[in-house]
This record gives sequence, C-alpha cells and structure tokens, in this order.
Amino acid sequence: MDFTFTEEQQMMAGAFRELAADICSPEHLRAVYDGTDIQGEARWARLADMGLFGVLAPESAGGMGLGDADFVLLAEEAGRAALPEPLVEQAGVAVPALRELAILPQVASLLPRLASGEARIAVVHPYNPFANVPPAVTHWLACDAQAVYLLEAGSVETVAEPSVDAGRRLSRPAALAQGAAPLLTDVAAREMGERLLNRGALHTAAQCLGVAERMLAISVDYAKERHQFGKPIGSYQAIKHHLASVAVKLEFARAVVYAAVAHVVDLGPRALASVSHAKLAAADAADLAARTAIQVHGAMGYSWEVDLHFYMKRAWALGGAWGDHSFHARRIQTLVCGEAFPLGPDQTFERTAQGIHR
Repeated sequence: MDFTFTEEQQMMAGAFRELAADICSPEHLRAVYDGTDIQGEARWARLADMGLFGVLAPESAGGMGLGDADFVLLAEEAGRAALPEPLVEQAGVAVPALRELAILPQVASLLPRLASGEARIAVVHPYNPFANVPPAVTHWLACDAQAVYLLEAGSVETVAEPSVDAGRRLSRPAALAQGAAPLLTDVAAREMGERLLNRGALHTAAQCLGVAERMLAISVDYAKERHQFGKPIGSYQAIKHHLASVAVKLEFARAVVYAAVAHVVDLGPRALASVSHAKLAAADAADLAARTAIQVHGAMGYSWEVDLHFYMKRAWALGGAWGDHSFHARRIQTLVCGEAFPLGPDQTFERTAQGIHR
C-alpha cells in the first residue's frame, strides 16, 4: 500500500491553505474571540465556493466522490488555521456517514444541500456529546447506543456549552430525539456510531497535526527574532532541543495519522487500535507543541496580545474531542489485551507487513 499523497491531493490542500490564510488570519480569529466577528457567513460561502463540503459526497449529489485519504490533508489545514467553522464535522464526518445511507429518501434529498454548503449539520455522539455547531444550523445527526437520528434543527432543543476555545460554538441536545423516527437501530446503528467515532477521531487527529505545526512555526520564528545577550534565543541549545523534540514528535505522529486513514471505515480490532493510536499520538504532539511554545515565548506566551493562544486553545479543545486521552488509551488496551488482538512478532509486525503488501 502506497501512503504517498498524490500531486492532486497536495494541490488541493495547498489551495485550501491559501484560502484559509485569506479568510482565517489571526486578525479574523481575534474578532471571533472578541465577539465582533461579522465574517462567519462570508467564510462559510468561501469554503462552499471551493467545493470543500462536497469532497466526500457522491458525484450524484454534486460532490467530488473522493475518499477519506483525500480529506485528511484538508483537515490538517483546517487545524493549522484554527478554522472557526466546523468544516471537518460536516464534510469529513457527517457527509460520508450519510453517503452510506443515500438510499433513504430523506438522506438523498439532504446530501446535495450538505455538499453545496446550503444545509448545515451538527454531529453529536456519545464520545463527542458537545457538537461543534455551524452558523444557522439546519440539521442534527445524532446517535446513541441503540439508534442514529437525522433531525431538523427546529425540532431540537439545545443547550450551549462553554469552551476553552472561543472559535468552537459548542452545543448539546437537551433531549435526544424524543419521539423521532431513527434512521438506523440496533447493530446497524452501533456500526454507524463506530464509524462516526473513527472518522471524527481521525480527522481531529489530523487537525492536531496542523495546529501543532502552526505553533512550532510560530515558536521558531519567535526564537529567531527574540534576542538575549546580543544573539537570538534560538541559538541556545536549550531552545533548540525543545523545538527539535516537538518536531520529532510531530513527524512520528504524522506517520501514524496517515497510516490510520486506510482503516478508518473498518471495524476490526486492528483498525480501531490504529485510529485510537493516531488520535493519541497527534493530540500528544499538539500538547507538547503548546507547552513548548509557551516556554519559548516566556511569560508573554500566556498573554492575549500574542497570537499563540488561538492555536494553543484549539489544541487543548481538540484533545478532548471525539474521545479523550483516557478513552483512546483504554480502547487500545482492551484491544491489545483481548483475544481478538493476539500479541507476538508473528501477530504484529509480520501480519501487518502481509496486510500492507497484500
């Protein structure tokens, strides 16, 4: 299996990076945090004009018909920009989930509107109970242990939830789908919920990569500009070692995230462990990048005037989204220690190599 991204995938990510730099600069983020932002609808329209909401939607619904491997770099760029709009939740989680149910009339009529950005959907899950809600939300995709629901926003009473990251508008349903007819129940609902969790965790991990890389870049630039005793602080070994540790952890996490893309829709024990490993590795890299950035900046790293806090808070928020550290660590532990995931060199490295080359 070749994990190298194609030129088209890289070009699409590059185009999104340019767009994000234009519509989601630190000045835009400051307005969001200050409560003075008036560009939310304009940002949503620019994302829709680029076709980003339809990347994983079927061509029959006006989308591009691409796969999760095509979206992971876009999720990474969304993290790098600390994008306030929930592009990842709609385009990377909800749309591909509903694509599997396109045979249902209510889903078939909604998919083209989601792909175009006309309709806006929030996703709530037992391990992501606080949905990142788009502006003027029109629908909710909600699941519990026994059922999956597609609800119109007007029928859902919600409760706003505060977040350390003011760029994320969090809400939860006050009562989940009372009297509503479910899309799926029982085994089919549980499998759909597992795939929602996998996609949410994987694309959240990709966002963690992007935000970690952004904080590392900010710290490196600051270390070049800030002088102490007549020379840049980046010339001192202590600073170099801290930044190098972040770079190493980030690159190790990147490989894990990219490898997990191939397993995101599978429900076998190795696939679940791969996704959880990706979330743990990427979230840990983002956390280390945040802590190191504060150390490099010194006391001013905590201040409102420095742009670092936008990305630092996004890293902390993403760490708890779609399963926190404890959940994913327990999931890996359960899988590794269970009979479905036997240990030993003949069951790990050799079996993985056979799977890759099959």
